[in-house]
Formats: sequence, C-alpha cells, structure tokens
Amino acid sequence: MRRAGEAERERLHGTFVSLCRIESPSGHERRCTDWVAAELARIGLEVDEDGAGPAAGADAGNLFARIEGRGERSIMLCAHLDTVPPIAPIEPVLVDGRWENENAGILGADNKAAVAVLLVLAERLATAPDPPEVGVELIFTVSEENGLHGAKGFDVGRLRSSFGYVFDHASPIGEIVVASPTYQRVVADLHGRAAHAGIRPQDGRSAIVAAARAIAQMDLGRLDDETTANVGTIGGGTATNVVPERCRVEAEVRGLSEQRVEEVLTAMVDHFQEAADAGECDLDITVERMFTGYRSKPRAAHIELAEQALRACGYEPQPITTGGGSDANAFEAVGLPCANIANGTERNHQPDERVSVDALEGMLEVAIALVDEAARQQPAREQPAREQPAREQPAREEPG
Repeated sequence: MRRAGEAERERLHGTFVSLCRIESPSGHERRCTDWVAAELARIGLEVDEDGAGPAAGADAGNLFARIEGRGERSIMLCAHLDTVPPIAPIEPVLVDGRWENENAGILGADNKAAVAVLLVLAERLATAPDPPEVGVELIFTVSEENGLHGAKGFDVGRLRSSFGYVFDHASPIGEIVVASPTYQRVVADLHGRAAHAGIRPQDGRSAIVAAARAIAQMDLGRLDDETTANVGTIGGGTATNVVPERCRVEAEVRGLSEQRVEEVLTAMVDHFQEAADAGECDLDITVERMFTGYRSKPRAAHIELAEQALRACGYEPQPITTGGGSDANAFEAVGLPCANIANGTERNHQPDERVSVDALEGMLEVAIALVDEAARQQPAREQPAREQPAREQPAREEPG
C-alpha cells in the first residue's frame, strides 16, 4: 500500500525537476542551497546554514533543519546538494518512464533525487495535524562529490539522533551499503631538467619519462575483491622540442582493509621515488586521506530498521559492499552510525544518467517507512554499530 498520496508524488517530480535545473557543481552550491532553504522555510521549519563552506571550498554551507517529534527519539536523514560538473545545460525530460537530461550531460539525480525526497517528506511531516512519533533531523551537505568536505565539516554534536541515513548509491532500491572503503589520494610532482630535445637531449632529465617508469611498475585496477588502485591523470611538459622538466601524476588507492590499503599505497610511493631517483629527478609527493572506510554489523539497529522499512515497501533488503564513498563515511568516522541506502538512480556521473518514475517514488515510500518503522523500534536497540567482519556481501563499484 502506498503511503504517499497523488499530490505528494506530483510534488516530488516537480521538486526534482526544479532542483535538477539549478546547476550546483561542487563548490558552487549557493543557488541550490538558497532554493532548498526557502522550501524548508516555506513549510515552517527553522533552517540553519553552518560555516563549513570556506573549509569545504564551497560558496555555501550545510543546511540543517529539525522536525520535532512527540518523543525524544529522532533519526537523521541526509542528502548532498552538489553534483559533478555538468557538461551541458540540464533540462529534465521523461522518456519511457524515466527522467533524463534532454541534452548530452548529467541529469543531477545524484543526489537531487534524494534532496527532492527529503523535501517532500519534510512537508508531509511538518504540515501534518500531529507531530511524528520520532523527530527527523535533515542535513543537506555541500562538496560531497569532491571529498565529502561538507559532511566532514558538519558538527554532529548538534544532533539528537543516534544514527542516520543517506540515499546515495546508484543501484536498485533494496540494497544497503554495509561496507565502504578507505580512500587515499596521491599527488606526485616530478621535477627534472629542461633541455632542447633536438640539440641537447642528453643534458635534460625528463620528468615524464620518470613518471612513466613509476606507473609501469605499479599494480593498478582491481587488485583483489576489496582493493583498487588507479592512476587518473598525468600531465607535464611544454613543447615537443623541450625535454619535459615537470610532470604531475594523480592517483588513488581504495580498499576495505586498512592494512591492505597501506601496503598498496606504500608500494605506489616507493615506485615514484625509485623512478625519480633513476631519472635523476626530484620528487614532491602528497598523500591525503579523502575518507575512512567502515563496516556495519549485520544486526546493527540502523541496518535492521532500514531492512524493516524496505520490506514494508515491498523491497527485499540486500546488504552490499561498495567501492564508492558517501557522506555516510564522514559520519561513521566521527562515531555516528550511518547507512547508505540505494536510491534507484542509474549511470551516475555519466551523460546518460537517469532515474525512473518508479524509483523516485519508491525512494519517497522508503523514506516515509523509515520514519514509521523508527517509531516502532525499541530504543534499547540503538547502539554503536561497527565491526571488522565477513566478506560475503556482493561488491558494487561506484565513483564517489
């Protein structure tokens, strides 16, 4: 039985289309932030924008709003406002029951489908004759796509909730991310010596050759079921007749095992150093932890609640691991259990990104069910939910 009425479903699609039309690449979320804040204020909620923007490299901060419940308990729901950079104007159109961009570029369903769901849920709860049984705390973050910077800057001490949810995995509704990787980013700058390539090449020291030697020695791609490594960009040189003095390489390592990530990372750094030494080049290398991985216990309170909500909506819960990150990683890293629930969107970050009408409406049903089921869940079940465990879950790969 559907929980959302026809008017709510219509509002959901209208809200989604309006959000998609507002371009908000990471760092430039201001217009979208203002639009969402206005919508929350329209339904009578007090909205606070925090000061996380500057540190996150964004022109806006995270938004926070609370819908009071009849009791003391509450749950946190989160969606991010930014997208990857659009390469074409965004004009959502319906094609065979799916929303997609009329132009050859992203739609922005990642994560504006979730933003739309939370706004419609908020209006449902805030304008009901009676407050919900449990409170709902809403967070709309900035700069998720480029390193979870908004969520990292949010003060979780403000929350009353003991756990939360994001809707940020582009896979079929029913899947729940129970393990997400640690992500280490590597930037290597090699400095050689310039020389005329046709007259004095022997006097030069090629930074590009050194970089190529390093990359050739690396194990890249999927290294095992839980670990990946990639060289994503390489650039350097000034002209074909100049031995390249400089070269920059950007790479990453991701994995569910901290020890394995460190092993691969160490080997990558060693290869850069050995190649730089062999090519008589200097090396400046930076390693930055973009986010920390987590694993949730199968019977953790927030996982069980998500499963109950999914079943109540006719979806069979499926625990999965992922190669992508989300704001859930940032919240887990500071001790707030948080599950990433699949949102039914497809082909995120691609020009053919899309989301079906059924998936968008299904997400709303699940969000409503989470609040309903939270009212039935016993408070005694609320407890921390982390472990170092089993590897039996199927893996999903997603950029993030």
